[in-house]
Order: sequence, then structure tokens, then C-alpha cells
Amino acid sequence: MPETTAPFAAPSFLRQISRPFLRDRLMHLLLAAGIMLSFLSPHPIAEYGSWVDWHTIATLAGMLLLTTGIEASGYLEHLGRLIINRLQQERVLAIFLVSASTLLSTVLTNDIALFIVVPLTVSLSGIGGLPIGRLVIFEALAVNAGSLLTPIGNPQNILLWQRSHLSFTDFTWQMAPLALAIFVVLLLATWFCFPHKTIHAELKDDPASYRAGLLRSCALLYLAFLAAVELGQPGWGLLGVAIAVVLLCREIIAKVDWSLIVVFILMFIDIRLLSQMDFIQRGVAAIPHFSQLELFMSALLGSQLISNVPATILLVQYSTAYKVIAYGVNAGGFGLAIGSLANIIALRMAPERHLWLRFHLYSFPFLIVSGLIAWALLP
Repeated sequence: MPETTAPFAAPSFLRQISRPFLRDRLMHLLLAAGIMLSFLSPHPIAEYGSWVDWHTIATLAGMLLLTTGIEASGYLEHLGRLIINRLQQERVLAIFLVSASTLLSTVLTNDIALFIVVPLTVSLSGIGGLPIGRLVIFEALAVNAGSLLTPIGNPQNILLWQRSHLSFTDFTWQMAPLALAIFVVLLLATWFCFPHKTIHAELKDDPASYRAGLLRSCALLYLAFLAAVELGQPGWGLLGVAIAVVLLCREIIAKVDWSLIVVFILMFIDIRLLSQMDFIQRGVAAIPHFSQLELFMSALLGSQLISNVPATILLVQYSTAYKVIAYGVNAGGFGLAIGSLANIIALRMAPERHLWLRFHLYSFPFLIVSGLIAWALLP
């Protein structure tokens, strides 16, 4: 891949890598909250680093590097265009986009899946009468459904995987009944919400814009990195991936949303600072004594209040019932848009205004159905 060995243009590189940090309002909010809470904490700032689960951060960083490289290859978008140009029915198109979102989120994380599928969907806006907003809503639901299957599908699963010490296969098998059930419900909803109407899509495709070499390199590194994480060495795996990326495809370093790593580090710190406050301590002190139903409802409804990743970070400090937490926080990704960061990403990428209200008309029924299914599947 000779094009990947070009030297950095330092000013451009710094601008690109700093842009997410300047625009990430969630990171700014968490940083401000951390600063304010630190004045109320008796612990010195030097201790804050010990509160972060660095194995989870290393796993997340490695996944971001590799999935960004796969996205940057353009090959998946190329494949999507080829398939879409052959579809002749709106319902079939919707089922394809929902299924693709679900599948990609199981291996590329939910946000990367959206960065691939949503722009493809938005490019269809020239087709008269095609409900782009509704398609984006269903893609957001799909990545929540798909990402819950594997330990690398979303950040809360990465944390739960590291804490539970389950193998990749065992974790996936544990989540498979819930993922399959929700996916079936999602396909049925897609079938009924999109009409059997004839369409004709003609998306332009430039074969020179996709890079099979980059895709192959990242795919091989991806497998090697998962093996390192499986062996309990995410730090060494991240180091190996970072060296390979610098040597083979260094330009993707600037394309990674590094502010997301900072967001999760701040979440660990902020949640710990909050849990030390007297009125919070009185509430969380009961978590180790929760019944299974109480823990599940805390995970499900806590995700609606503070999003499913912070809810997971809080609950795993006080409970080792990781399967109950996993089922609760993943089902809790539906409902309010704040339940999952993937929801917010999808809605911000959509071209239609006032889509947030319409999103909740679909997401709240999914919260109820997913919550009931999750509880029914728990032993």
C-alpha cells in the first residue's frame, strides 16, 4: 500500500486529530463535572488513574484503530452501493440496511457501523418518497440489537467482557438468545413499517476510492488483536496494532475519534467521584444486596437516566452478576435517545430535522419489548 507510507503533513494532521476534542460536547460536560466533583472529593488527583479500567480502555482503543481502518478502506461502502443498486423494493431495501447495520455492529462496534450505513442511506435521498429519517431510526435500533451479541460490539460489553473473564465465545453464547430474539422482532417491525413499493436506486461508485489492501491489513490485525485480548493482554495487543498502523497505514490515526477514549476515561473517574458522595453512597450501598429483578431494573432504567455505559461502570463496582447487568444495560440502549450513544450518533447524522421525537415513537416500544424478553431469558 504505497499511498499509506506518505509522510505526515503536521499542521493538517494536528487539526484533524484535534477536531473531535473541540466538538465533543459530552467530553466537555464530563470534564467540567469531573473538575467540580474533584473539589468535593477527599482523594488526591494522583489516585484517579487507578479508578480507570485500563484493560477496557486498551481494548476500546485497539478496536477504534482497526475499525476506523476498515471504514477508511471504503470497501464496505462500495459493496453496499453494489447491493443497493440491485434492490427494487423499499421493504427489501429497508431489510437489507437494517440487517447490514446489525451484522456490522457485531464486529465493528455500533458507532462504526453507523458511520458506514447512515451515509449510504443519506445518499439515497434523491429517490422520491423514500423515508430516509425512518431508515436512519431503524438503523440506530439495529446497531443496538446487533452490538449486544459480541463482547466487542459496544463499550459496555467490552467492560463486562473484561470484568467477567469469559472467553469471546462464551460471552457471545451468553448474549445470543437475547440478540436473536430482538433481531427477529426488529425484522418483523421493519417488514410492517416499510411498504412493498418499487424503487430504482442508482448510486455512483468510484472503484478507485476503495482500498482492498487496507481492508486486508486491518482484518488480519483485527484477528491478531482479538487473540491478544482473549489471552488477557489487551495492552500488548494495542501496542502491536499501533506499531503496525504507524508502519502500514498511519493516516488512519488522524481519523480515529480519540475523544471517545477520553470520554470513557472521564466516565470511570466521574462515576467514582459521584459514588463517593454521601447521598449517592447511601443508594449504591444497597446494590450488592439487590435481588436479580432489582439489579436488572437498575441496569435497564439506569441506562435511561445516565446512558448504558455509565450505568454499567457504576453497577460493576458493586455487583458481579455480569449477565444480569449485560442484559439490562443492552436492553436499556433502547428507549430514550440518551440510553445509548449510538442513538445520538445516528440522529445527529440524519438530514431531517425533528427526528428525535419520531425516534422515540419507535424506540420506547422496543425498550418495553426488549426489557420483557431480556427478563424472560434470564435464569
